[in-house]
Amino acid sequence: GPNGAGKTTTISILSTLTKKDSGEISINGLDLIKDSQKVKKNIGVVPQEITLNKELSVYENLILLGSFHNLPSSVLEEKINEALKFIGLYESKDNKIKNCSIGIKRRISIAAAMLHSPEIIFMDETADSIDSENKNFIYEAIEKLNKQGITILCTTRYTEEDERICNRIGIIDNGKIIA
Repeated sequence: GPNGAGKTTTISILSTLTKKDSGEISINGLDLIKDSQKVKKNIGVVPQEITLNKELSVYENLILLGSFHNLPSSVLEEKINEALKFIGLYESKDNKIKNCSIGIKRRISIAAAMLHSPEIIFMDETADSIDSENKNFIYEAIEKLNKQGITILCTTRYTEEDERICNRIGIIDNGKIIA
């Protein structure tokens, strides 16, 4: 959908960051309100805005973000290494975020969303404003995640590109699905 259509608001509601105005929402059979803690364990979020700490390294950011999921440190370390290899940044794990391009930061955000092995990952404008190399890498990562059985919900303004990776496409405008 276009800017202001309600894409980011929808992701914010589904990820329990924003309260819904009305209606009922369930994710994998769990009520979004009553079972919010269980819902959070089942979802990963790649936000539109980069939320990484610029002064920390790639690895340190993933330690910080992964710590919110209460994984034992040995498991977290293993998950971080797996995620860094998955997104092709294992060799760059000691780089400071402030030296990374937007495309690399988006890939790191995908790694962070994967750390707790969610069943669903919400990606908000993930491939927006990045170079074609990183965009292709992100699309390949989405395809691989989906083949692993992970449901991916992406928002974008560019449906032509997403036809490549999506099983279903909905067009939202003024907070409503119009097609």
